Amino acid sequence: MGRQWMEMVTALRRWMGSAESEDGMATAELLGNAALGIAALVAIWAVLQAVGLDVMEWIRGQLQV
Repeated sequence: MGRQWMEMVTALRRWMGSAESEDGMATAELLGNAALGIAALVAIWAVLQAVGLDVMEWIRGQLQV
């Protein structure tokens, strides 16, 4: 079973192209992950900013300032 699997993987790699195309795909995946990470950070920042304003208003209301 293991040998057949390795033969299928080798055939698939030959069909997909050379090792350089795999390196390019890894680079594209890294750039895509970085872009998603930045988008997530921006979304988290926006949510925390909105929640922070609500908390500050609540504190001011409790202190009657």
